[in-house]
This record gives sequence, C-alpha cells and structure tokens, in this order.
Amino acid sequence: MRGYLLSIWSILDPIYFMFTRLTYLPSSDEHQNIFRVRLTKYRGRLITLSDGTCINKNDTLVKIHLHNVKLLKELKGIKSEIKKGKIIYEYVLKSLPGIQLYIENHKYSEEIKGIIGITLLNKGCNRLGFETFQLSHPFYRWFKWVSFVPIEMLSSTKLSFRKLFRHDPPSYLVMSKEKLEKMYSLKKEI
Repeated sequence: MRGYLLSIWSILDPIYFMFTRLTYLPSSDEHQNIFRVRLTKYRGRLITLSDGTCINKNDTLVKIHLHNVKLLKELKGIKSEIKKGKIIYEYVLKSLPGIQLYIENHKYSEEIKGIIGITLLNKGCNRLGFETFQLSHPFYRWFKWVSFVPIEMLSSTKLSFRKLFRHDPPSYLVMSKEKLEKMYSLKKEI
C-alpha cells in the first residue's frame, strides 16, 4: 500500500513543485541536495535569534522544503527510526552549504535575513545550527500538522494514531544568514 501511495505522490510532486514556486538550487545537482527553496516574506511574530538577528514581519527569508518524495524513497525499507534520523541529518548537513551558496549568489542577497522551514523533525536541529520556534497561530499550526500526517504515515514503520497525536506540534526552524555562512560557507573548505 505504501509503495502505491509513494508512486502516486511521485506523480503529483511535480505539480506541487510548480504551484509552490519552489526551485532546485541552481549551483548544485538536484539529486545531491535534499532541499528545494523559494524566497518568502515572513508572516509570523517577531523572532530574535541567539546571534541577535531579529526576524520581523515582511522580512525576506529563504524558505527551505525537504524533498519528501526523494527522502521517502531513500528511507524505503529501513526499519530503524534511529537510522532514518541519521540519514536525514546527513542529507541536511550535506545540503546546507548549497543553501548558503544560493543566498550568497542571489540578486537579493543583501535583503535575505536567513532561512526558515517548518517541520515535525526537531531532534538534531540545534546541532545543525537551527533554532526552533512554535507556530503562534493555532489554525496554521493545526493546518501544518495535518499536512505532515501523510508524510508521517509513509515514513513510519509502526504508525498508530496515538503516536501521531503525541508528536510535538510543527515548529519553525530558523537560522540567520550570518550563522549559515559561518557554519556552512564553501569558502572555508578551500
């Protein structure tokens, strides 16, 4: 059943991609980076990051989206939740330098304040440099939680409704442009 659902999702994903204005990172092979991105105007409450960066309403951010279909295909057949978590962590770690390069070369680079994503996967985020913040609007939090249910159903080996409802609510993952550059700049590898 999961295989059929994943096949259907693979067919629908290009349509989703088109309507969400997502893009692959131009400087990297789309098969190497687990993220798809787009510029966005932040609509939430004021966020102050640990490095002092303030994210205000209407600030320009790069919204990051995990390429879930690709990720689910990679995780297919892996039973251990710990191993799945490690694989996701490694993909994100390898992909963040591409995000940093994308911002550095973007025509609106000076206006971009950082990166933002929404996830249920909060473990390990701090080690990657992200800070997490609760979504403040209850309806939006509920909507995002519902949108993550299919992903959770396809990725989990032992899924129960009790497990779904015990999940932490979706959170913003945020990192300032300066922190991203400090941690993931390709220049420091040369």
